[in-house]
Amino acid sequence: MTDQTTRPGNAPSFADLFTPKLLTVLREGYGVAQLRRDAIAGLTVAIVALPLSMAIAIASGATPAQGLYTAIVGGFLVSLLGGSRFQIGGPAGAFIVLVASTAALHGMDGLILATMMSGVIMMVAGFLRLGTYIKFIPFPVTVGFTAGIAIIIFASQIKELLGLSLTDEPGELLEKLPALWQARTTLTPAALILSAGTVAVILGLKRWRPHWPGMLIAVALAALASALLSLPVQTIGTKFGGIPSGLPAPSLPNFSVDLALQVLPAAISFTLLGAIESLLSAVVADGMTGRRHRSNCELVAQGAANIGAALFGGFCVTGTIARTATNVRAGAHGPVAGMLHAVFILLFMLVAAPLAAFIPLAALAGVLAVVAWNMIERPAIVVLVRSGWGDAAVLGATFFLTIFRDLTEAIIVGFALGSVLFINRMSQNAAVETETPFVGQDAPDRGTEYDEAIAANPEVVVYHITGAFFFGAAASIGSVLDRIQATHKALIIDFAAVPFLDSTGANVIEGLAHKAHGQDVRLYIAAANPDIRRALLTHGVRPPETQYTTTVADALALEAEAAV
Repeated sequence: MTDQTTRPGNAPSFADLFTPKLLTVLREGYGVAQLRRDAIAGLTVAIVALPLSMAIAIASGATPAQGLYTAIVGGFLVSLLGGSRFQIGGPAGAFIVLVASTAALHGMDGLILATMMSGVIMMVAGFLRLGTYIKFIPFPVTVGFTAGIAIIIFASQIKELLGLSLTDEPGELLEKLPALWQARTTLTPAALILSAGTVAVILGLKRWRPHWPGMLIAVALAALASALLSLPVQTIGTKFGGIPSGLPAPSLPNFSVDLALQVLPAAISFTLLGAIESLLSAVVADGMTGRRHRSNCELVAQGAANIGAALFGGFCVTGTIARTATNVRAGAHGPVAGMLHAVFILLFMLVAAPLAAFIPLAALAGVLAVVAWNMIERPAIVVLVRSGWGDAAVLGATFFLTIFRDLTEAIIVGFALGSVLFINRMSQNAAVETETPFVGQDAPDRGTEYDEAIAANPEVVVYHITGAFFFGAAASIGSVLDRIQATHKALIIDFAAVPFLDSTGANVIEGLAHKAHGQDVRLYIAAANPDIRRALLTHGVRPPETQYTTTVADALALEAEAAV
């Protein structure tokens, strides 16, 4: 499916761009069988989201109840209004650093106001159709800032993991580590055992019982141990007094011009990170399902979700990759699954709120430690380092600026470095490729554009890519290549007119190769120059799943032999 439906020669209409996927799903026909699938998926995601929402809220300087409000209201609105069939919204680990610093500087009123302002900005960005441009963030930048956030999240949980007594914990990493070291003598053995046990249970169940809700089971066991053994550890009850058994009445946050100006930089940071995180999550869902999301509609929904969460005392909402992937794997049919996940969390608050008071903070810290570890895309980091000094430099700069400076600054600098790197690479090819048009422009006829063997065999699809395949072109090229269907037997991609391929483009081809292999479609890469072939091999596009040939004709000959 495409991002929007248009008639040939016409620009997409407002309805094409902003109709929620929920309406699309309902128009296709929705019955008991689809509702059953969505209910099972929604319950599965709710079980995962329940401990995560409370853990992320506590790490962000908010209350566990605020994390649940964010998951319920924000998650419901994201699925109700969003441009993705499978997106699950809620509090995300990537926001912990920004939310905690905003709450520390401006208080909870400032945080809630910044969240609402971010929602308004995001809705405006969606209606201005800026969602397309957010896809241009280079792959090394997203990997770098995600890894940097993971390090900061883990550092923020060391105090609870070890049960340290530290009244004034610094926010900056270079100041935090010495303070934690000085407090090492206050370590609480019971907290350390609970946090280590939580991590062990989660990792053990992930390996031996991957379909079980490891996080929820680990937290429940820790709460049971803490209550029965009367362990000397902090719990949600001792620190926050438990959680309420329902949603509060909606209300507007405290507003003043001075406070709005003070939190405006935070609101912009929330918007930038939320847009990137949400659209990345939607892209992941697209890659898993073969669907296409509506990016601008998704931005509008994320904005509405942030406004809604702020009205109920919550904080930043975004699309969450892990919960969205869980939703897809659980067999969700459409957005109703995300809406039901929010309803199930609300039911937990109504029925089992008193039990949450026994949950140890050390156990929730263990959950976040696992989340932080999973956020670091280790295979992607290895690939980027091997790809060359340029991608490694962008990755490293983004990573270290995220840790030691500021997340927004890291993204801006990383994007700037990626752009400079691209310009440098393109300048090296300018002398050779001076008359090569970019993707999407008219090109002169080529002798290889029509081949009788291709025209006679509808099961074989051939794509000729023209121009540099880099992060700026990856979205448009990827949307075309992604149209491969299970009815096709072979896909041939002609790289004869491609002078350059960066890591983002290679990542698109790797995703295409994975999808083709899953649908038993044979993939051929034809006429790739040595540098492009080396980049694709580095990213895992390897034989026997993918065959490399010198020309399209050679690929057709191999396919003819394979089809016999």
